[in-house]
Amino acid sequence: MTLTLAVDAMGGDDAPGIVVSGLAIAAEKHPNLHFLVFGHQDQLNPLFDQHPLLSGRYTLTHCEVAISGDEKPANALRGGKRDSSMRRAIEAVKQGEAQAIISAGNTGALMALGKVLLRMVPGVDRPAIASPLPTAKGQSVVLDLGANVQCDERNLLQFAIMGALYARFLFGKDNPTIGLLNIGSEEQKGHEVLQVAADLMRDSASLPGAFAGFIEADDIAAGTTDVVVTDGFTGNVALKTTEGVGRLISGMVREAFRSGIFSRIGYLFAMPAMGRLRQRLDPRTYNGGMFLGLGGICVKSHGGTDDIGFANAVSVSVELMAGDFQTKIAQAIADNGDLFGLDTDAA
Repeated sequence: MTLTLAVDAMGGDDAPGIVVSGLAIAAEKHPNLHFLVFGHQDQLNPLFDQHPLLSGRYTLTHCEVAISGDEKPANALRGGKRDSSMRRAIEAVKQGEAQAIISAGNTGALMALGKVLLRMVPGVDRPAIASPLPTAKGQSVVLDLGANVQCDERNLLQFAIMGALYARFLFGKDNPTIGLLNIGSEEQKGHEVLQVAADLMRDSASLPGAFAGFIEADDIAAGTTDVVVTDGFTGNVALKTTEGVGRLISGMVREAFRSGIFSRIGYLFAMPAMGRLRQRLDPRTYNGGMFLGLGGICVKSHGGTDDIGFANAVSVSVELMAGDFQTKIAQAIADNGDLFGLDTDAA
């Protein structure tokens, strides 16, 4: 079965170069994948010529306009941006030409266009960026990673529900544990929104997971819960901190092994283990977060990633498309309609 992915080729710090190179890497890994690429043909055609593996694997649609990283989300919705590569890629999903869209571009613009064009899953107020992050126990789903700077208790409850459903999909756990990120694990800690959100989660009889209460920042790396719920401001800070610590540790280990002749000899014996550690700490391995709550699969790649990171984000898209995740999460939300304010008694 052929899967079709719409690609915003002009989004990201080093686009379109890393996008095309990333597609070439992903194409080798996923032979059943076809790309609908949207971007400026004068920039893209020479890049595609450098990757013969992509021959016959993509369809290019020329777009004169690209949405910059500092563009205000409202501007992305205006008439002058209707031919932007990001908008055209999202429209391909809306029109059923592709099963998912991927972009490394402006997060706010991607969310705004996604909400307008793909709409929201009934009952969900705001989409949240969710991604699995490495932990001492494997992986945990963390959300929101930057889509919503401010959230109320209802938003956090919805994030918990969607995050638990995503954890079920990724990890195969029927009853994933859910933690609400706070400055302490004690019940009296945190501001009023967190307190009310925790009460809603505790009192919910149909939460698709087990609420474990408040967790602290160090619980993310420890893997204390399968799902970590927070607002987009805090989540993005936690994500960037995790990535920075990973790079710091990798650099310090590399420096330690270069400190002397015996250290270098020791490195030769440790190379296989160091390779595995490097891969676990490499943020590119975990690149690609899904906008949970949109009426279509929309994957956000880090804007500053390279081709390997972008290829990994493409793999996230493939997993979601092949697993029919969008249909599953919409059905699961409908089944938990009382938590989302849906009329569950309607015919």
